[in-house]
Amino acid sequence: MLDPETLLITLGGIARGRTLQRHGVSRKALAAHADAGSIRRVRAGVFAANGTDEAIVRAAAHGGALTCEAALKLRGVWTLAEHPLPHVWMGTNGRRHPHSGCNCVSHFFDGRTQFGIATTETSLIHVFTCAGEEAFFASLESALRKNLLSRAARARIRDALPASARWLIALARADADSGLESLLRLRLRILGIRLDCQVVIDGVGKVDFVIGGRLIIEADGKENHDGEMKRHKDLVRDAAASARGYETLRFDYAQIVHDWPSVLPAILAALHRARALA
Repeated sequence: MLDPETLLITLGGIARGRTLQRHGVSRKALAAHADAGSIRRVRAGVFAANGTDEAIVRAAAHGGALTCEAALKLRGVWTLAEHPLPHVWMGTNGRRHPHSGCNCVSHFFDGRTQFGIATTETSLIHVFTCAGEEAFFASLESALRKNLLSRAARARIRDALPASARWLIALARADADSGLESLLRLRLRILGIRLDCQVVIDGVGKVDFVIGGRLIIEADGKENHDGEMKRHKDLVRDAAASARGYETLRFDYAQIVHDWPSVLPAILAALHRARALA
């Protein structure tokens, strides 16, 4: 018989006491290990292995499994929310449990109450319902880039969406470097603007987008463009692109996410200039 700590790790880090008892751990042994600190008592009847991610523990304390953007963030998927609140999948008839510092968002989506972390597939479906098309699409492309979704999972996600939103699955690619690129492409696609993605230009390198054959659009995420040396590299690339007849527009996270009304006119004006010179 496994000791409670090892058994909890085997079960994903968190479980009900009755589940552990079915595996041969007595209530007395559970209480003794919890009192000794080798496992955590999350709340009455629920236990966690030490080292289980705190967001997962808080979700279990609330009454369910971590889901939506909080779950995706934990899996390394790009999310529109930089610091998502713990969204908790309660199943269809779960019950909220009061706990210290609760800022959880309860979701009574289809399914049974469980603990741990929702799958990438399930979390994406929940994000669509909870946060909308843009958040869903950006996280979907990030998950595809990280090879977290099988072809079958992608098909199941499509089937779970409303018919009016299934085109997002067909549009999604696995080569977006960041969610910012995904947002840009989605927004411009909705406006009928065609973009060539991940274009390699001689003497410049790979750029995020080219519109109209002459306008380069770069989405500068923090992870790839922060710092003096990276900024210098960007400027060198932009100069090389200009020498070859390209105009480059760069937008950072704050502009794309929080100031789109200033971004779009800049793109449209540059596109008009490019077309006038064609």
